[in-house]
Amino acid sequence: MSDSKKKFYIKPFRQHVPMDSNSAEQTWEDLANAIDEIYNRNASQLSFEELYRNAYNLVLHKHGGLLYDGVSEKVSTHLLSTVERLQDIANSSLLEEIANTWNEHQITMIMVRDILMYMDRTYVPSQRRRPVYDLGLHLFRITVWEHPRVQARVTDLLLKAIKSERGGYLTDDRSLLKANLGMLLELGQADYSNVYERDFETQFLASTQEFYRQESLTYLSENTAIDYVTKATARIDEEKDRAVALSLPSTTEAQLHAMVQKELIERHARTLVDMENSGFAALLKDDTKLNEMLNMYDLFVRVPSSVENLRDALADRIKADGKLLIADQEKGAADSSAFVRGVLSMRDRYHRVVTVSFRGEKRSQKRMKESFEDFLNEDARAASCLAIYVDELLRAGLRGATEVQMNEALQKVIIVFRYLSDKDVFEAFYKQHLAKRLLGGRSVSDEAERAMVSQLKAECGYQFTSKLEGMFNDMRISKDMRDSYNAHKRSVDTLSREKKVVDIEVDVLTNGYWPSQNVKPCSLPASIQESIDRFSKFYLEKHTGRKLSWQTSAGSADIRATFGVPPNLRRHDLQVSTYQMCILQLFNDTNKLTLGQIRTQTQIPDLELRRHLISLCTPKHRILRKGSKGRGITSDNDTFTFNTDYTSKLKKVRIPLVKESSVARDANTDSAPTENSAGTAVPAPVEEDRRHLVEAAIVRIMKARKSLHHNDLIAEVTKQLSSRFVPTPQFIKKRIESLIEREYLERREEDRRVYQYVA
Repeated sequence: MSDSKKKFYIKPFRQHVPMDSNSAEQTWEDLANAIDEIYNRNASQLSFEELYRNAYNLVLHKHGGLLYDGVSEKVSTHLLSTVERLQDIANSSLLEEIANTWNEHQITMIMVRDILMYMDRTYVPSQRRRPVYDLGLHLFRITVWEHPRVQARVTDLLLKAIKSERGGYLTDDRSLLKANLGMLLELGQADYSNVYERDFETQFLASTQEFYRQESLTYLSENTAIDYVTKATARIDEEKDRAVALSLPSTTEAQLHAMVQKELIERHARTLVDMENSGFAALLKDDTKLNEMLNMYDLFVRVPSSVENLRDALADRIKADGKLLIADQEKGAADSSAFVRGVLSMRDRYHRVVTVSFRGEKRSQKRMKESFEDFLNEDARAASCLAIYVDELLRAGLRGATEVQMNEALQKVIIVFRYLSDKDVFEAFYKQHLAKRLLGGRSVSDEAERAMVSQLKAECGYQFTSKLEGMFNDMRISKDMRDSYNAHKRSVDTLSREKKVVDIEVDVLTNGYWPSQNVKPCSLPASIQESIDRFSKFYLEKHTGRKLSWQTSAGSADIRATFGVPPNLRRHDLQVSTYQMCILQLFNDTNKLTLGQIRTQTQIPDLELRRHLISLCTPKHRILRKGSKGRGITSDNDTFTFNTDYTSKLKKVRIPLVKESSVARDANTDSAPTENSAGTAVPAPVEEDRRHLVEAAIVRIMKARKSLHHNDLIAEVTKQLSSRFVPTPQFIKKRIESLIEREYLERREEDRRVYQYVA
């Protein structure tokens, strides 16, 4: 049993025997031969495990310096023989040879690195030396690349190859260029040098700048702006593709693109806009060039600051076209409605330009808006013209239109309305036209009228349209009042056998809602006055404490006139104004009257009297014959005779009024802007309203703030009133002075530019 037990033997400890120098040298020789074999492409015959163990032993036995220096010397020796071969190679093959040499060197150094991995992990960090692979790249740079017969030639060949490619010639395979540039990048990264930037990038960017500077100047001098845009766009895309194909670093790519865009776009931006016949400014005149303008915008947008040139051209074109519209309107070549139609046509056109050619860019939309505002707000013309245009729309322009068409037409009006700073001027003129439409029953439809007011209310708020809505309310109440009066009149006529009075239809209007008519009532015929007295009695009995003021300047009448001589009499029902009725009634007693006599008997204001008389003497509706020749009425002695020879195919004949402006010109008198003329000055009633609005705003602000600096008060007042009009600082200052005089405000003693509210 004991014999079967296993015996243990204890051997003595073997001491570590260090490698002597001779053994180290021999081991290094084996490694050096292996490196030679690797360089000679015989690596397959080597045992990498044995080589690794040899290198490991050298480092382990403190012979790392021998190994590291030996590797450095061995690699340098091989690189020296390589560069001797490369320096005599012809330029036509140099790029390919460099690429191949670099590729082989990389493979060699990877194998050497694998063998010397233990040295890289231990010896290199402790001695602060380059890792083996980086050492190989460093030696390649200083031995091969920086050789005078290599670096200069390779750089020159790279630049020439790129230049030839830009010129459209077939060049070497891009993979050669990519390999050489990749070599420079890796050499620089290996030892943190700027070899790529120093030996290629700087010269590459400089040559690129010079190439495109010369090409752009030459091409632009020989071709149109449209052709140049196409060429420049193609060039920029080519450079992008080339940068990707050559794997240029992002820093180089960014500088390259910036430089190309500067030379091709920024340097010639102004020229491309101003070029005769083909520049952006010229293209704006042609509706069919939207795509060409889009191409130019797409080119310019690569350099954002250059797009401002296009926006400037757009703004200048809009202002120039706007001034032409104003000039036509001033010369009389276009009436007020034609002016607005021109503005709408312009807006549609340039909106399409901004949407398509500027890709709906917000800044361009803003510049377009500012440009329209610039020429439309030079005076009050646009506000009055727009009111006249809306009047024509709501009288006849929307007749037969569908709801969609009506909304589209009114929305276009609101677009122009938004451009106006004098919205209160538009409101004043609009109220006058609305009053005439409502009182004359000439609106195309109630729906259209209310739709327009709704649009204005949505745009400016309830306060802007409160009086307009009050006018509609008055018309509704007046209709109920007429029905009540007619029922009352029928009951009275049934009980009474008195002579039947003339039928009248009265619209009772609230004075604060409707345009003020400070016109003295004319002298009415007795039969009409009797009917008025009868209605007044009925109304005041139902509404005690109220006062009726009759506006004879705003009424209309249906009268039956007899023409011809017995027995060939012709009767026509004439639809005339109240003034015309009063004039024609005078000819029941006499066939001939002078202007002075008619004025005395009717008490109609002179300008209105002339206007209504001329309307009765027009060639189409010559109810009266004028004694003097010409269109105008020259003096109080001009005679008017009832025209018994008047004929018309119609039983009912409406006598239209001529425009006030034409009467004023014929009379050689100056008249204030009226609702029928496109006045450039702000009407006096609007100016008066502005004074009250500004003063009310000042008091409201100062009451809340108690004390405020002059500039802050100006800014706050302007902000509050901008929805109706934009007061000038001078106008606000005058109202401040007026309030100080009336002791609503006072200046602070310490600082005269600070105002205080006086409670």
